[in-house]
Amino acid sequence: MHSALLRLATVLLGLSLASAATAQKRLVLIDQDGSGPGGSNQMAMMVLLQSPQVQVLGITMVTGNAWCEEETAHTLRMLELIGRSDVPVAKGAVFPLVRNQEETRLETALYGQVSWLGAWGGGPTTLVEANGVVAGAKADHSVIYPNAHGPYEIPAMAEGAPTTKAIDEDAVHFLIRQVHAHPHEVTIYAAGPLTNIALALAIDPGFAELTKGIVMMGGSLNPQTTDPEFAESPRHEFNFWFDPEAAHIVLRAKWPRIDLTTVDISIKARFTQEWVDAIARSKSPAAEYIAKYSQERYYLWDELAAAAWIDPSIITKEKVVLMDVDIQHGPEYGNTLTWTDELKPTIPLQKVHAQLDLDLPRFEKMFVELMSAPTIKASGK
Repeated sequence: MHSALLRLATVLLGLSLASAATAQKRLVLIDQDGSGPGGSNQMAMMVLLQSPQVQVLGITMVTGNAWCEEETAHTLRMLELIGRSDVPVAKGAVFPLVRNQEETRLETALYGQVSWLGAWGGGPTTLVEANGVVAGAKADHSVIYPNAHGPYEIPAMAEGAPTTKAIDEDAVHFLIRQVHAHPHEVTIYAAGPLTNIALALAIDPGFAELTKGIVMMGGSLNPQTTDPEFAESPRHEFNFWFDPEAAHIVLRAKWPRIDLTTVDISIKARFTQEWVDAIARSKSPAAEYIAKYSQERYYLWDELAAAAWIDPSIITKEKVVLMDVDIQHGPEYGNTLTWTDELKPTIPLQKVHAQLDLDLPRFEKMFVELMSAPTIKASGK
């Protein structure tokens, strides 16, 4: 009898510990422009999906590097391939709030070309070898996606089309519903243009204050680089530039905390073939996905933002600044604006923890280990 009671107590204790471990997981909603397959957008989501410390409540898609419809398909397929189709995916904004393709092309005639147009198609250069690997020394993101197409087209997918579908609820209402279901417990991870988040704030003005904060990849202060994309335009960054009005709205909202992975730090973390080779030694679904479909050998923009939220010790230097985005239509439209307390304007602004430097070996170790690990199911097993 005592033996049976002891076994029962042991089982109940195990269940209690497992439940506590699940309850202690950090809750996050991913808002992402999920171009794919592979690449920074997909791998960043995988950082959060693969972490045993994190529970991803859902993924919302927004047009940015690619159109929302295509991004949704790539994301659904990634989730299938790594065994995480339990995570709901919601379609979001197809277009920015104000900026449009035609106006942007007219602006480039007046003010000069931009290196990356995202869903509107590549940049000024499109040097790609037949296998999709960047040709020559110019290894930038504009060469990975050279072909523009319509917003509701889904080109043939190298990884195969998904069999699962997005949920019926739109991204904005899904975000609002999840935050209200878990008040003051959810962090918003936004690694693309901020259109969905701005719309959520427009519908629910208390949305930001009901979260634990927001983590963003965006903005640029003073990157030290010879990369002409940033050396010549140090305040230009794609996510803010693609939807400046959305970034302006989001940066002024009353978030409990804003953490920002800037261009300044992102260009210090490059995805190399050595990282890929290390990951490819594993037979985990995530590792096999990267080994087969990752073609970019470029900066780890979004992955770093995700990893730094999980382990803040990766960040070795930050600058707390008041931040906004230029929404005046001219040559600086979409550029990052910052002030110190002494020089700030009288309008209300929020302080941003802008990341500037990192412990690269620590980040590399974390990223390789997460991508090499077995899939973590919704139960945490």
